[in-house]
Amino acid sequence: MEIRPARDQEIEPLTQLFIRARNEMDYLPRVPDEAAAPIAARIREHEEVWVAEEEGRLLGFLGIEHSTNLDAPVLEKLYVEPAEQNRGIGLALLEMAKELRPAELYLWVFQKNPARRLYERNGFVLVKLTDGADNMEREPDALYRWNGSV
Repeated sequence: MEIRPARDQEIEPLTQLFIRARNEMDYLPRVPDEAAAPIAARIREHEEVWVAEEEGRLLGFLGIEHSTNLDAPVLEKLYVEPAEQNRGIGLALLEMAKELRPAELYLWVFQKNPARRLYERNGFVLVKLTDGADNMEREPDALYRWNGSV
């Protein structure tokens, strides 16, 4: 498996990967087809997008951007193709995100998402829990912070 910067022509396939992964989260509403274009536009806006690839297949990706609210880098997206989950791809992408932002890194995750255990096992500390009123899905979420490699 190789982790490398995403190419422009991969944004559409990454958008479809994102939709497949999100639609596996049974606690969230399904992503409607008409959301694909805005999702692709949002992925393009991230400062950095990296992909996990194996033999030409996109297995997952991460997206990082600087949050003006937190005045810090945020791992905005970390998604793995549903059929490829539990193979260490998410962990490899998480490690890459930490390498890209070695001083500190935040991330938001839905409270019901089992990936919280992955983040906690890898040095992310819970900052706060919310009732979901401020996110589009209206699903309770959690903010985590990694304090860096220093």
